[in-house]
This record gives sequence, C-alpha cells and structure tokens, in this order.
Amino acid sequence: MNLDSAVQASARLLLGLGKTVVFLLLVMPAEALLGQLAPLSLRVAAAEALLPDAPQAQAATQQSADSPALLPGSIHGVVVSQDGTVYEGVRVTLAQTAIFPAPVQAVKSDSSGRFSFTGVPPGPFKITISSEGFTAQAVSGVLHPGESYEAKAVVLPLNSASSEVRVTASQEDIAQAQITVEEKQRVFGVLPNFYVSYAHDAAPLTKKQKFMLAWKSSIDPVTFGVTALVAGVEQADDAYSGYGQGTEGYAKRYGANYADDFISTMVGGAILPSLLKQDPRYFYKGTGTVRSRVLYALATAVICKGDNGNWQPNYSGILGSLAAGGMSNLYYPAANRNGVTLTFQDTLIGIGSSAAQNLFQEFIVRKLTPRLPNYGSSKP
Repeated sequence: MNLDSAVQASARLLLGLGKTVVFLLLVMPAEALLGQLAPLSLRVAAAEALLPDAPQAQAATQQSADSPALLPGSIHGVVVSQDGTVYEGVRVTLAQTAIFPAPVQAVKSDSSGRFSFTGVPPGPFKITISSEGFTAQAVSGVLHPGESYEAKAVVLPLNSASSEVRVTASQEDIAQAQITVEEKQRVFGVLPNFYVSYAHDAAPLTKKQKFMLAWKSSIDPVTFGVTALVAGVEQADDAYSGYGQGTEGYAKRYGANYADDFISTMVGGAILPSLLKQDPRYFYKGTGTVRSRVLYALATAVICKGDNGNWQPNYSGILGSLAAGGMSNLYYPAANRNGVTLTFQDTLIGIGSSAAQNLFQEFIVRKLTPRLPNYGSSKP
C-alpha cells in the first residue's frame, strides 16, 4: 500500500467516526448522552446530594404550619345608634390590607347588635359598617396571632337627610319606640318606673300614648301586689276603721288604695296632660353640678315640659292631685273623708312628696335599674 492509499483510508475512517457522533447528538437527548458519558461515581454522588433536601423541606413546611405567628384570630364588635340602641341587620365587611390579603368577608349584626369574624389570619384589617340611610363607618386595626380582637362599640349615625325626615314625619313612631323602652324600666328589675325618660331629646306623646302609658302602669302586676301589701298594713293598724275588719274590711281597703292610685294616674298622667298638652314624665338630667341637679329635681315638682318642648307650670300634676283627693271622698268612710281644707293640704304634701321622688330619680334610681340603654348626656 502506497502513501496515498493510506491517507485516503485514514480520511474515510475519520469521516465515519464524525458521522456517528453527529447521529448520536441528533437522536439522543443531551441528558441521556451526558449520563452515558459521565462516570458512575459522579451520578451516585449527585443522587446522594439531593436526598437530604427532601426531609429538610418537609420539616420546614411542618414547622411553618405549626408556627404561632400564623395562628388565626377573631374580630368582634357591636353596632349602636347615637343614643345607645343596638342595631340588628347592619352589614359589616372585613377586608385585610396585607400584601397577600384573604377574600373579603361579610356578616350582619344579630339581634343584640353584635357581629363576629372567626378564623381570621393575623395582620392589618379594615372593618366597614354600612346600612341604607346611615353614614358608613370604618374601623382599622392589626390582628395579632391567636388574638380575639374586641372592637369598641361602633356608632352608626343617620344621614342628615334621613334624620330630618324622621324628625318631621315620624314623631309618633319615635315616641312609641321610646315608650317601649320606658315600659321595660324596672327598679331592681321588678318595680315599674315607666314615667321617667332618660332620652335627652324625647319626642312628645300623643293623647293615645299618654292613656296607654297610664293604663299599663295601672294594670302592672307589681301595682296590684303593692296595693295588696298596703291594704294589709292598714288592716293590721286598723286604719280607716270605718271599713271594719275581716275579709270585707280588707277588700274595702284594697279597693280604696287601688282607686287612689288609678284615679291619680289616669287624671294626672293621661286626662289632664292630654287636655293641657303637657308631658307627665320626669326627664332625667344626669349632668351638671350636684346643686344644679338638686334644684332641677325640686323644680320639676311644680313645672313640666309641654308637648311643644317648653317648660311650664305643672297644672296636670297639681290639679290631678286635687281631683284625686276630692274623688276619694266618694268611697272613704265618713269619719275619714277629707274636707276641702284637708284636700288642699294633702295636695301640698303631694307636691313635696313628688320633689323627694324626683331627687330619688335623679341620683339613685338609675343606678338601681338594670339594662338601661346608653342615651348619653341628657339635655332637658
């Protein structure tokens, strides 16, 4: 074989090897080719290097899930009016303002005005309280991990337009709502205290409402119980001896006492206030110096609010006492009947008694009456 033949044979061999390499590069994936070319020891080392990472990642995931920093909390609150009455059915939305916020939640306040969000992720949040006819309110804060966040009472004020419509067009409805609250006022939770208003801007009563208030006061079970107790004491002391003793004597004393209370309430609390357009209720002051409150309580024994909101002489109360004293002469024993002079004397004593009752109302009774709405400061 000459030199030229050897060169040509070598060239053909190199060309064949080149074609083989190109074919392998085109047909086999790069990873597989490298896997075939890489030493076995290197592949084993790479696999061993990857294995420890899996348990570490799993542990990290478990640790983050159990971390106290991610414990959810809860947010609670109550929605009230400007006079402290709770609002039911008000829409409350919760939006979280974090970088990755949770979806917006929405609830409605329950019959006690309360709302609640549970399972809330920790972080900054914003609560929006809204209802038709009211000015929306917003409360912002930061919920810490596992915290039970109690928002302060959220006052939801009326829109100015809605307030004007309600005052001018729904006086009777407002008065009825206030009477409903007053009819639940009981000292120690038992003794009725219906003729006291703690609302500083109480609406005037209609004639029907004055009569209904007097009627409910007269037929309250406690009224019958107190009357029975007084009649028993009079029986034991043989007061109004003309009634005698025994069952008949007790029945007469009971009837006379109930008649006194019923006539006084109906005449002084309904009939005359309706005719003279006066309000028979005591309006709690609750603010100012002790001296100013004492003078106010004493004065309201002889003055009262008219249905027009102005203060005026309490003709209803004074004339009501005179009428009740005069009518009692119709059913008391002849020996115990009051003449005209005694009737006027008893009326003056009644005025003094009313002043003492007003002092009691101003400084003591409210503290002894549970579950009163928070009306704020009174402005009589």
